[in-house]
Amino acid sequence: MRNFELYVPTKVIFGEGEIQKLKTEVPADKKILLLYGGGSIKKNGIYEQVISALEQHEVVEFSGIEANPEYTTLLKALEVIKSENIGFMLAVGGGSVIDGVKFLASAALYEGDNPWDILARKIRTFKGLPFGTVLTLPATGSEMNSGAVVSRSETNEKLVMGGPGLFPKFSICDPTVVRSIPTRQLANGIADAYTHVLEQYMTYPAHAPLQDRFSEAILQTLIEIAPTVMKDPNNYKAAANFMWCCTMALNGYIQKGVPTDWSIHVIAHELTAFYGIDHARTLAVILPSAYTKKFEQKKEKLAQYAERIFNMQDGTLEEKAKFAIHKTEEFYQSLGIKTRLRDYTDTYEGFSHKVAKSLTEHGLTALGEHQDITPEIAAEIVEMAY
Repeated sequence: MRNFELYVPTKVIFGEGEIQKLKTEVPADKKILLLYGGGSIKKNGIYEQVISALEQHEVVEFSGIEANPEYTTLLKALEVIKSENIGFMLAVGGGSVIDGVKFLASAALYEGDNPWDILARKIRTFKGLPFGTVLTLPATGSEMNSGAVVSRSETNEKLVMGGPGLFPKFSICDPTVVRSIPTRQLANGIADAYTHVLEQYMTYPAHAPLQDRFSEAILQTLIEIAPTVMKDPNNYKAAANFMWCCTMALNGYIQKGVPTDWSIHVIAHELTAFYGIDHARTLAVILPSAYTKKFEQKKEKLAQYAERIFNMQDGTLEEKAKFAIHKTEEFYQSLGIKTRLRDYTDTYEGFSHKVAKSLTEHGLTALGEHQDITPEIAAEIVEMAY
């Protein structure tokens, strides 16, 4: 096992009816900026619960944060932060809203001239404007980590950022919000969390059996509860386990002491940046091809995954590893998610060259757990996904 440091300071408040605890968790002596997306929280009752809990606070609202938070939109929110002298932010939404707020937490205290440099120059944030979250869409785990992704459509860019100053102070996770989530977004959330685990698990043996078992438990749980969540989002038991799996998939615990991949995410971000395809669906498109391309390096863990998750005990190492790739793609498809790029666009020919060019321009030239996935190999993976 590798050396590691673990720092996860976010207070998680989990369970039905816990939104009312905002009244004590949000600081009373600061002006609050409440940020959310397209307004769905006003249809499912969450907005009313939040406003009720904050009735003794001074609140300014900002809405309209997109499903892939747009830099230009966030700049407008940044103006509000500065003009209104905001002292604390509350993100009410899914990973996109929370990611947008993380960018704002960094940008609000950034002393440079161009906030985009935080992303373009990979500037880590050690101190940000404090914020909390009310999670409304389980998927990204952003409610308990310090990473974020921001898009800039004018330049077809989707970049990551992070740092220890971007952990939420608290996150309220009420599983009853799941009952109002559309089926497509439920499928995306399950696939997103599942892939997050695989990015940290599907590398090579690292003598870290506890981390492996943690990862496998999350994967098995997602497989078990997925049919119920998709069919009956009112099922509180399934919704609660779905929400907690999404948080645990990317809160830092399962990646400590082990190698991680993340090449699938980096390549998949290009599909969203160029085509606007849902993030989770881009992962489902890229992953099977990525594992096939890097089969020799991943086959030991793929075989372990086949044995422990899909109960394949017979066959050679290679047969088990190939079966694992097949079963993973089958799982995505069981959620109603298509796994070929041609299912999403008719203009995919030549796209792989754009991906290689974009990765090169952003300095993403050594991806994967072995740092051996070049832009040229990434382009091959994309072509395999056509």
